[in-house]
Amino acid sequence: MAGHEIPEPAEGRPLAESAAVPEQSTARHHECDPAFRHGVVVGFDGSLSSERALAYAVGMARRTRSALIIVHVANRLPATVWAGCEPPVFVDVPDHRTEVLGLELACAEHLAEISWVLVERGGDICHELEEVGREYEADAIVVGGTHGMVGRIFGSVAGRLAKRAQRPVVVIP
Repeated sequence: MAGHEIPEPAEGRPLAESAAVPEQSTARHHECDPAFRHGVVVGFDGSLSSERALAYAVGMARRTRSALIIVHVANRLPATVWAGCEPPVFVDVPDHRTEVLGLELACAEHLAEISWVLVERGGDICHELEEVGREYEADAIVVGGTHGMVGRIFGSVAGRLAKRAQRPVVVIP
C-alpha cells in the first residue's frame, strides 16, 4: 500500500481516531512556527490608524513576552467585472504594497526587540484576520479604528471583527 498502512485492531479493540486516519490530525491544525503560537495578531496597511494599532500591539507583545503576527490583506476583486461569468470568481490583484510594508517594518527600530512575522492574505479583511488568529491560536487581535464616511456606511472593519471574532479584539482609536 502506498503512503502508510492502517493497522488492524488487536483483540477486538477499536483503533484510536488518530491512528485510524493520520491525515485528519495534521489537517486540523495549520502548520506555523511554534514561536508565533499564542502571539498577538495586528492588521496593518500602512495607514495612520494601523500604525497606532501596530504600536499598541508591539507594546502588548512585549508585555506578554509573545510574538507579533502582522497581517496585510491584499485587494481581491470579482472577476465578473471583466469576464461576466457566474458565479463570481475572485482574482488577486497584484499588490506590491506588502513588499514595501515588509521593508519598512524590517527597518523599524520598535520591532527590533520582539519576534515578528509579516503575513500576506487576500480577501475580506475581517475573515482573514480571524483566520490568521485561529491558525496561530492568537491571544488577541489588534486593529485600528476607522474614522470617516465609508466606515459609517459600510461598517468598520473593527466593528465587524468585534462582532464575529472568537478571541479578544482590541480597537485602537
